[in-house]
Amino acid sequence: MTLSDEQQIEALRRMWQIRFFEEAAIRLYGEGRYRGSTHPYIAQEATALGVCATLRPTDQVLATYRGHGAAIAKGADPRGMMAELLGKATGMCKGKGGSMHMSQTDVGFLGCNAIVAGHIPIAGGVALAQKLDDTGAVTAVFFGDGASCEGVFYETLNMATLWKLPLLFVVENNEYAISTHVSESISVPNISMRAQGFGLPGVTVDGRDFYAVYDAAGEAVARARRGDGPTLLEAKTVRWGRHSAVAAGPAGANIDKWKLTDPIPRFKQELLQRGVVSEAQISDIERDAKATIDDAVAFAIESPYPELSELQTDMYA
Repeated sequence: MTLSDEQQIEALRRMWQIRFFEEAAIRLYGEGRYRGSTHPYIAQEATALGVCATLRPTDQVLATYRGHGAAIAKGADPRGMMAELLGKATGMCKGKGGSMHMSQTDVGFLGCNAIVAGHIPIAGGVALAQKLDDTGAVTAVFFGDGASCEGVFYETLNMATLWKLPLLFVVENNEYAISTHVSESISVPNISMRAQGFGLPGVTVDGRDFYAVYDAAGEAVARARRGDGPTLLEAKTVRWGRHSAVAAGPAGANIDKWKLTDPIPRFKQELLQRGVVSEAQISDIERDAKATIDDAVAFAIESPYPELSELQTDMYA
């Protein structure tokens, strides 16, 4: 697979949109504009974008509660996302889902999930439906290193491999499951090694390198479309801040080291070296992304809250 210049530029634009969205989400939380919490995707942008750049509009994506990045990468509307974050009626789920339950099915984003690993078997079911319907579509499911220690992860690996489902498992290894370091919970150096016990390929890449993620995901997606089954892709990445806006989990000790591997300046430099963009174009793209998120913030703040009469609509029980 080869990306056009336009596709690479769009990836940079969305990378900045994710970064600005999360910075705004943290700021708005601090201002008391919404309750609950949010889990920033800052410094992990290259992973979601590298994977989603290999997908078609008809492919499906499921994400964790740290899912804003995957949503924007798959094409979700920042206005609807920000309004949802603030619990407004104009939100993508009418203000009823919040940060951890966003979804926009018309772009193939089936949603975030607040339960650790809870969406992994759901992704298996989506991929099974794709295979039975012979749609040629693929499902990508994002989850963290902590979720890779849950039983449903292993169950889904087994069944997806047995049935050769068109499924891409993307484990975003950012080193911490809230406050537990991977060295204290995982006995192998690479989570991708766990694929060996189930008979599917396991690949580890630098999750802060857009092109490394794109190349590995492209091979996995092509494999899935051929009917050869799933792949476990481990993207080694980081998160700069704490686990959530509530400030759980560690931060600070490694932040300077992590910032040296920020995927945005890294990707910018690659684009310049490849002759895809000029410095002036990069500045324009950044301003455009910032304007998009500023507009989303203003839209969300100005939008109304749902009416009390809406309390029991959209309920399934």
